[in-house]
Amino acid sequence: MTWLRHEWRLLWRSPLCVAALALTLALSASSVWSGLREVARQREAIARLVPLAEQDTAAVAARFPHSPTAGEPAYFTYYPTWDPPSATAFMATGFRDVAPSVLRVRALGLHAQLYDGETLNPELALPGSFDFAFVLVYLAPLIVVVLLHDLVAEERRSGRLPLVLALAGASGGLWRRRAALRLAAIVWCLIAPLIAGAVVAGAPTGSVAVVVAAVVAYVAFWAGVASIFAVRLGAVASATASMAVWAVLTLILPAVAGIVVTRAIPVRQGVALMMAQRQAVHGASDRPIEESMRRFSAHHPGWGRDAPSPPGFQWKWLFVFHQNADDEVADEAIAYRAGLLARQGWTTRLGWILPGIGAQTVLHRVADTDLAAQLAYQDRIVAFHRRLLAFYYPYLFNDRPFGTADFAKRPAFTPDRSPATAGIGDGAGLLLIGALTFAAGMARLGRVRAT
Repeated sequence: MTWLRHEWRLLWRSPLCVAALALTLALSASSVWSGLREVARQREAIARLVPLAEQDTAAVAARFPHSPTAGEPAYFTYYPTWDPPSATAFMATGFRDVAPSVLRVRALGLHAQLYDGETLNPELALPGSFDFAFVLVYLAPLIVVVLLHDLVAEERRSGRLPLVLALAGASGGLWRRRAALRLAAIVWCLIAPLIAGAVVAGAPTGSVAVVVAAVVAYVAFWAGVASIFAVRLGAVASATASMAVWAVLTLILPAVAGIVVTRAIPVRQGVALMMAQRQAVHGASDRPIEESMRRFSAHHPGWGRDAPSPPGFQWKWLFVFHQNADDEVADEAIAYRAGLLARQGWTTRLGWILPGIGAQTVLHRVADTDLAAQLAYQDRIVAFHRRLLAFYYPYLFNDRPFGTADFAKRPAFTPDRSPATAGIGDGAGLLLIGALTFAAGMARLGRVRAT
């Protein structure tokens, strides 16, 4: 392996290459450390949630030790739900940067509560997060360009190219070895901190292997692009051309594609669903109570039809109003979810032609921070809310008293934190385009000429 030692010495004699690799290592390590800190912060917030919720429930129990129909306990008791980060969440923040990972719900209308977390200032989320996915997708290609843009131009500029070709032959083996060595150095600087972070976080080996494969494929793609331009162009022209491709594939086309998909698949915002549900609740007071009870019983047989309706305010009416409002916006909620999934489907398809989107898709899926993970959390909230209603309805509609002992029978939320897995289809496009582009770049390096 004399050639390897020789090429390694040449690499380390280049101050620019050494600085680029050191910067890559520092950026990767910083992003992993930042991700681990964010995950620790989220877990700490969740760990504080349950004790505080128990204190609130104890206060409600002390305030209403004897409720005739459980109206006050059901109205004032908040139940915590939470979505703990996975062991791989430090790699890519994804939707956890904007979607709530902790949400308190009660036995009122769910849609007004489910989308309440979307009422954030979009300018606060605009900068995004500095995580490993950001370093890989946006910064790693620039490092590849720095190390490969003058792969041949340096020899041509110094006048050594004819001699190198005469000694090493024109088959391109020399240039391929140099490109492969620099590619391996970049990959190592990227994945070494990642693997260390995975060990600290206890991430599954299979998930780490999928991410490493995505890193190799993505860096190989940009190595192929830089190698294609490095064969015939000068150093400045090669770097400029590679940067232009990076800007188009990483910045311009994803932005244009996002606008096209958004306009092609219009989706009503979750906040609009929340407002529609609340308006339906407020409008229910203008309807006769009997009409509201009939509508409720039609959607929920067994409840409300035979419930007595004495004069004066009844707590069950309030819960009926909220449930009817949920039923009114149910179709809109289904359409909202279907629209989000349709957009996500097109985003996944774009990953077959835009490697940056493909890499992000893989990392977010492995990290369990993508749209599928957020919707799965919402599904768990919906299921828990149904348990709440099933718990309180017998008290509300049968006028059963609710005392201190009944607080101990209330349902509790149980999170589901099964390891996320990335299917073959999630990264197939990235692997294919990375392999083909890298092969094209290596074939191009086999046609280096002295002129």
